[in-house]
Amino acid sequence: MDIAGLAAAVRSIERGESPAAPAPRGDAAAARRKRREAMAAEAAAFQAAEATEAAHPGAAPPPVSPSTDAAPAPDAGPGDEAETPTDAAPAPDDDEPSPGPDAGPANGAEAPADGADAPAPDAGDRAAAPATEAAAEPGAGSAADGADAAAHRPGGARGEQAPVPAGGDGSSNAGDGEQVRGSAHEATAPPGETAAPPRPEGEQAPARAGGAAGTPGGDGGNRRADRKTPYPASEAAGGPGGTGDGEQVLGSADEAAAGAHLPGAAHAGQVPGPAGGAAGQPGTGADTPAPRAGATAQPPGTAGTRAGQVAGSVGGAAGVPGRGALDARAVEAAAAVLVEGGAPAELAGDVVRVLGEGAGGELRGDPWLVLGVGGVRVEQGDAFARGLLGDACGPGDERRARALVARVLEDAALRGHTALAPADLYTALRGYALPDPEAAVGAAVADGQVLVFREGDEEGEGEAPVLLGLDRYAMAEESLAEGFFRLLRSLEDTGEPEWAQAAAPSPSAAELIGAAAGSGLVVHSGGEAARAEPAALVAAVREAGLRGYAAAYTENGRRRLAAVLGEDAAVTVDGLLSGAEGPGRAPDGTLDLDVLAVLDAPQLSVEEATTLVESVPDGARLVLSGDPHALWSAGAGRVFADLLAARVCPRVVSRTPDPGPIGELVSCVGEGELTPVEAPDKEVVVVPVRDPREAVHRTVQLVADSVPRAFGVEGAQVQVVTTGHGGPVGTRALNAALKERLNPGPGRFGGFDPGDRVVYVPLPGRTLPGTVAGAEPEGLRLDCERGPVLVPREDVAATVRHGWAVTGHQAAGMRWPAAVVVVPGDAGPLLTRSWVYTAFGRGERHLSVVQGAEQRLAQAVAGPPAAERTTRLVSALRELTAE
Repeated sequence: MDIAGLAAAVRSIERGESPAAPAPRGDAAAARRKRREAMAAEAAAFQAAEATEAAHPGAAPPPVSPSTDAAPAPDAGPGDEAETPTDAAPAPDDDEPSPGPDAGPANGAEAPADGADAPAPDAGDRAAAPATEAAAEPGAGSAADGADAAAHRPGGARGEQAPVPAGGDGSSNAGDGEQVRGSAHEATAPPGETAAPPRPEGEQAPARAGGAAGTPGGDGGNRRADRKTPYPASEAAGGPGGTGDGEQVLGSADEAAAGAHLPGAAHAGQVPGPAGGAAGQPGTGADTPAPRAGATAQPPGTAGTRAGQVAGSVGGAAGVPGRGALDARAVEAAAAVLVEGGAPAELAGDVVRVLGEGAGGELRGDPWLVLGVGGVRVEQGDAFARGLLGDACGPGDERRARALVARVLEDAALRGHTALAPADLYTALRGYALPDPEAAVGAAVADGQVLVFREGDEEGEGEAPVLLGLDRYAMAEESLAEGFFRLLRSLEDTGEPEWAQAAAPSPSAAELIGAAAGSGLVVHSGGEAARAEPAALVAAVREAGLRGYAAAYTENGRRRLAAVLGEDAAVTVDGLLSGAEGPGRAPDGTLDLDVLAVLDAPQLSVEEATTLVESVPDGARLVLSGDPHALWSAGAGRVFADLLAARVCPRVVSRTPDPGPIGELVSCVGEGELTPVEAPDKEVVVVPVRDPREAVHRTVQLVADSVPRAFGVEGAQVQVVTTGHGGPVGTRALNAALKERLNPGPGRFGGFDPGDRVVYVPLPGRTLPGTVAGAEPEGLRLDCERGPVLVPREDVAATVRHGWAVTGHQAAGMRWPAAVVVVPGDAGPLLTRSWVYTAFGRGERHLSVVQGAEQRLAQAVAGPPAAERTTRLVSALRELTAE
């Protein structure tokens, strides 16, 4: 740790936010007090280390404290960070199921999460083939992206061929990989997604879940008697088609039944964040697990925006994380234990990343630790435990109970919840046949794994509502609330700054400048045109000689800011925090700036926001700006909406309307109305279609011919947006048809050819559009917006997919000259007002809507904006206000 890092940690401790302090146990009302009780000892330790470092700059600093240096116990729980993609990840076009009850309704048809864009096939009906390194090797042949997408094309017809007439709106055609919402089971998946690969010789086939007495998951219920339980190769957080790009994922029917009782289980929404570990420490991306802590474990100065990811550049891409190498002996030992319990050896890499080098021994002592690996379902964990322990395990095993409590809460986080009501948690646990959910939760609370929150005025009439949450998210929200108040209180009252009267391009910009002049924290809301207002603020402070910066969530958004402010003043959020962009760090570890305006703020998860706020120095001004109608974050929480609702800081609502027919249409959608707009120059065109085959045909026609010819744009400037990855008009089917028309080829680099448009997802919620430049032995070379990127070949299958068509969540924060939005007839609950608003707003000059949903589109726009999320940030802010 360098001097700046030590100073940052001391400063964090002095605020009562010590990342090294032990996680509080029990009632969250004592959380801050307990953390502060550790402040003096931890501060002394850090100061001693700082003195040692200053005296001996060439020597490695001594251990600071056991809480920071010692590896946690194997049952440290899900306070750690999410796992990174691994070699065993499936091909990028396979939508792996997420473990746990986040699968949604009891029929397994939906995994609701605010803003999720894609359903995934029920993995119980198919075996997932682990991706091999050969997938990324030159000459390896076409991967699943081209093969199974061909199966999606009706009859294998080329995209440009005339569609075969078919009745209906396409809702009955979900058998091509996108399930019928509301059906008891998903329809038959397409070729390329159902067949299991040959199992290596000598490898044991996984036991069928529920086969032995005493463990849950028998052949009864809504699972077919002959259903197998193959272990899917883990699609870890960040893998396309998994939670990493914010898309919906599904588990088994039994897990869906358990999750159906969670808040929001009957609605569509985002699938935020990675699937955390249920029993062990979710992976840190390194060889050993990280200390058990939430987002607060990253002191100011920590690179990266996602806790638990290995920061660093890949192929020159600023801020893009890499992955640490694994100890071969540790992987071999873990593989031996996995095979002994009937699980595939391919999971060993993921297990070591989650549990550390002692993973083999940890698994043998607690087999349910395997649930910490993304893609492993509870029934599979039960089967593995039974394979290792035999009759010694049962449904009430305390190790199983501990794992399931964490699993349910982590799965709730996939929907955006940072906490759950006890009744919801108990009901979900009973869905896993846990005999005594109340006792299991009580043990988790006593162990400090789960915190208890009493909401509302405890002195009022009646009993205060209670929420339960993992310490990871609990402490992130507590720290974020304290960080917001630190900014509000630390701004010195030196009178109105001279830049407060700077000329502004609009009344709303002038209002924002005035608000920022008088407050250390301001929240600003508005549409696309309102982005000019925080840009005007940054321009004004820079003109006055202050250090002002504007940060966008995506590189696409940063480039649009740079066109107004110049390259020096425009950064991305992850580039700013990693130090690759912006002013760098001050000696105390905070960002060396005076004013920071963050655009696309609704995309910030609670953990990202905490890292960001902790990095802003005392006395600086922070403006969080965004569109409240857009899709929420891919990670847990709803920071922007909660800050608006709490009313603890100045709020500026832009009065600047979005211009033109597209702006008018999007504004109407935001108000819940789908109103026809006048578009004399064809800025908005609606293309009705009768079935999925016609939808694919029309989409290819628009992208390849009609839109470029009519508006003078290149094909790369036209972006297709659809609801999900699977189905007859999902990203896979559309990308296959578009590739065949625009860049045909054999897919010689792991399914990709030079010139293919792709999206690279190095982290959950981070989407980098690019083009395939070539391949080399080390991996796939991409030309992305930030520069060249070399994707390691073992990561290609999990992090790269074709990108002519993307989901609504992948498109959030980005715009193109023209957008083609495909509204499938079978979109079901995924079709929400926030999705429509986000998708329709991606086109700058032209918007084509391929409409296959008929009246269901208007109904979705008139319905709720998004599924609700249970969070505690508003309560935490109000508690601090009362104090």
